[in-house]
Amino acid sequence: MPLFFIKFGFFDVLDILIVAFIFYQVYRLVKGTAAINIFAGIFIFYLAWLLVRAFHMELISSILGQFMGMGVIALLIVFQQEVRRFLLLLGSKYNLQNIFNLESFFAKPEIKEDVSEAIAEACGRFAKSYTGALIVFAQNTELFTYAQTGVLLKAQVTDELIENIFFKNTPLHDGAVIIADNKILAARCILPVSDRLDIPGSMGLRHRAALGLSAVSDAMIVVVSEETGSITFFKDGNYKVRITPEELKRFLSKDFTGFVVN
Repeated sequence: MPLFFIKFGFFDVLDILIVAFIFYQVYRLVKGTAAINIFAGIFIFYLAWLLVRAFHMELISSILGQFMGMGVIALLIVFQQEVRRFLLLLGSKYNLQNIFNLESFFAKPEIKEDVSEAIAEACGRFAKSYTGALIVFAQNTELFTYAQTGVLLKAQVTDELIENIFFKNTPLHDGAVIIADNKILAARCILPVSDRLDIPGSMGLRHRAALGLSAVSDAMIVVVSEETGSITFFKDGNYKVRITPEELKRFLSKDFTGFVVN
């Protein structure tokens, strides 16, 4: 039948775009993890099933067909963590509270210049003294659940206070500092750790925690490595290493010029 007889309307285009978006989000979740190899194995298994069916190989086709019949349950078991992360992404990054909150249409979270300057100065000194730090800047995504895992402070942001928090002998230095509405909401917070396999060996648990949170929220995260003294900026599951305090201040002001996607 000629192709011009095929009906292709607006909802067909919409259907394709929705499916493409879903596959893209799934790819983002499994990119760099062991799950992508499992996904490739399942895809090869599915192609093999189609091939034996095409050649009418009834015995092997029926055996493979039994496995394909349990495909949905098997996928839920194999990709349990990825499904959980996907649901967390829907409930956190695109939560209904933000969608139906009228204030979010008129007021976007902005980091004040004195706050970004204080963080840049503190991180610059951390880099010189090889002091580890993990600082989270909340945006539209609600991070109070993570803040509750630490110590609530609700304090003014100053470079002196940030340095005192991450000083090695203080009880609050181990964990993340969460800054929301230009205030230090909490310190010593526990963040979800990324299981990506493509992270450089020079990155430690702080970097994995920053990558894990940035993958499920719109937060901007800063990490200072105590091994190398380098400053790394994380956003939307991407990062840029070895940035300067001046670059950090610019990124916090939402100027992402030069932000390299990794």
